[in-house]
Amino acid sequence: MGFLDDRDLENVPSIQEYYKGKTIFITGGSGFMGKVLVEKLLYSCSDLDRIYLLLRNKKGVKPEDRLADIYASKCFDRLRKEKPDIFQEKVFFIAGDASEIGLGISDEDRTLIINRTNILFHVAASVRFDDSLKVAARLNLRGTREIVELAKDIRNLEVLVHVSTSYANTNRKQIDEVIYPAFADWRETLNICENVDDHTLNVLTPKYLGELPNTYVFTKQLAEHVMTEQKGKLPIVIMRPSIVISSASEPLVGWVENLNGPVGILVASGKGILRTLYTDPDILSDYIPVDVAIKAFIAGAWARGVKKLEPTDDIEVYNCSTSHMKTMTIGEIVDFGKNCIVREIPLEGMLWSVGGSVTRSQLEYYLKVLFLHLLPAILVDLVLRITGNKPMLVKVQRRIYVANLALQYFVTQQWTFTNKNILELRSRIKNEDKVPFYYEMETIIPEEFFRNACIGGKEFILNERMENLPKAKAHFRRMELLDRVVRTIIQGYLFWFIVNTEFVTEIFRKISNLTV
Repeated sequence: MGFLDDRDLENVPSIQEYYKGKTIFITGGSGFMGKVLVEKLLYSCSDLDRIYLLLRNKKGVKPEDRLADIYASKCFDRLRKEKPDIFQEKVFFIAGDASEIGLGISDEDRTLIINRTNILFHVAASVRFDDSLKVAARLNLRGTREIVELAKDIRNLEVLVHVSTSYANTNRKQIDEVIYPAFADWRETLNICENVDDHTLNVLTPKYLGELPNTYVFTKQLAEHVMTEQKGKLPIVIMRPSIVISSASEPLVGWVENLNGPVGILVASGKGILRTLYTDPDILSDYIPVDVAIKAFIAGAWARGVKKLEPTDDIEVYNCSTSHMKTMTIGEIVDFGKNCIVREIPLEGMLWSVGGSVTRSQLEYYLKVLFLHLLPAILVDLVLRITGNKPMLVKVQRRIYVANLALQYFVTQQWTFTNKNILELRSRIKNEDKVPFYYEMETIIPEEFFRNACIGGKEFILNERMENLPKAKAHFRRMELLDRVVRTIIQGYLFWFIVNTEFVTEIFRKISNLTV
């Protein structure tokens, strides 16, 4: 029986009533999902007491300055306009680091958190697929352990929301909302990562990961077991979002801060630097808009928080995915982006015309990488050097190639994520909470969503202004013309070269003699 199956939520406080007067501690609040979580809580649960964000020194920038940088993000435009003072009044930083022992928090701040916190969101994670096992384990595994140790001491803890990933068990084709057996002992893994030298650990990592593709998936899978050991002891909810991408509507339509998933493909293709992608075009891309995921996080915390913890309580797992509905395939997304979106809203400063395609053939992919990615990049960088500019395209293409290698495991296989719990949770949201917190994907039109996502990438990541669109369209037409000219020259040269080979010349000579 699921956590919600025997629950009567009619007589419990609404979501907004529940969060009233609550103190919330968030790790990962400076990231993509973290910013949207903070904004949504402040906007729709404005009567909460306060929010503490765990922030570390980053590249010489102090936590207090990072807090100001967070609020400066366009993600908070709605708050600045409608509730201009709420962020400064209710959001505070706790200096620390989720990868450090004790989260790097001072004794004074730890006492503060222990005495005041009611709700804890653990969002911080290393999401790079190519991190070493030691680096990934420090944040994803040890950081989770340290969160649990902190949670044990919090006096009035009502819920701990742990953000995992739908891809934590990719050795299975169907992934249910359950905790699967661990691939290793998490304590032993931490001990190895902390005591084995880097070279030896890097050599052993592929064997240690076993059936899992990278250190991110491996450490996130083990982190779930750090939480699972606290079943009946801590009020834990595990949220597993799939590929988190641009917002559908909140806080801004198309809000995005990274190039993960389909949005990255559309932007790279729109710049003319992504000409080929190794994937199965028929695979359904399981993505979740960031605002849909965040609404589910907030609702999941509410459903757990309004119930007193009992020793028999299970840990509820929610797969935040779209497997219950038909979405666009990878091939359809690429074709739609290439033939519709990029022509309607081209990106500025395109390096070449939009083109390219996806392929199932590794040989075809590597040939296209060589002739359509690497060689043009070398020529462009050569021109840049000659003109006194800094070469950069080979470096960009290298990053794209490395990113494609890391993604190949995920874009060449199909998984099904059952999401009964996340749909059941949605159905339990009270009528008074429906407007701010009801989440769904069924009514989102994919073509409209990806058009807005591309505009979001243009505005929020590339900092391009829509009023410059006529200039971008003019440049787009020039690039298309240049592409046709270059293709014609190359094809003409190849035809001339073939015609003038000794073999073809001999054939023409023999045909000529026969006609005489």
